[in-house]
Amino acid sequence: MVPQHRYVFVTGLHRTGTSLLARMIASHPEISGISGAPVPENEGCYLQGAIPHTAQDGIPGVFATDPSQRMDERHPLNTWATKQRYDAELHPWFDPGGAWRIEKSPVNLARMRLLQGLFPLSQFVVILRHPSFMAAALTKWSDKSQTELTTYGIMAYRQLLDDLRFLHAAFVLRYEDLVAAPQRYAEAITAFLALEPGMGCEPMRNGNADYPAGSTNPASLPEFGYAPGGAVEPWDPIVRHPLRAVTEAVRRALER
Repeated sequence: MVPQHRYVFVTGLHRTGTSLLARMIASHPEISGISGAPVPENEGCYLQGAIPHTAQDGIPGVFATDPSQRMDERHPLNTWATKQRYDAELHPWFDPGGAWRIEKSPVNLARMRLLQGLFPLSQFVVILRHPSFMAAALTKWSDKSQTELTTYGIMAYRQLLDDLRFLHAAFVLRYEDLVAAPQRYAEAITAFLALEPGMGCEPMRNGNADYPAGSTNPASLPEFGYAPGGAVEPWDPIVRHPLRAVTEAVRRALER
């Protein structure tokens, strides 16, 4: 049977706006999202057992740089049986119909290459946040220091750059840009998924203002336009798609 849906996997480190982004994407009538599930933040990783997810998996401040949690196309779970079970166990949580199903779990950041192996037509939307502010926001969920969490974020984002070389369809954006121009990004993601307009967006505020400690952190990540002291410099989102027309449509939306 030819599947009637495709997956868009939304991911990012904890406390970077993944839930905010997923709600925006799921507002499109052609995209079905998980809601009302008895799991944290409606994250699909908890609703399936095809890719085992225990209390040792997806730990904030740990998972993204833990070699044991990285899964790529060479992983033993890259099988037809895994694909079938994953799809079957998540199926009840989605509304029928629609071109896309959205699954948002931070731990997907370490599993994107495996997920692409299981679902070759899937696409990925990754959200970043300045490591200094991500760390400041994450301290209440972790026993690590802000300095340790900042280093963790930098390492995770640099590893992301390596993973992107193997992904066919990926859109990487920054939290700071999303909250500054949500409508622009709603239109760009709609174009990335080759859908007609219809994605809404709720009012957004820049939560970095809630963490003044982030603005004094000297950490930087120039690869993504993140400068010392929490500064955010101009940067073009990363857009990868096998169809040139889609890439150009996304770029036009971002330039409006």
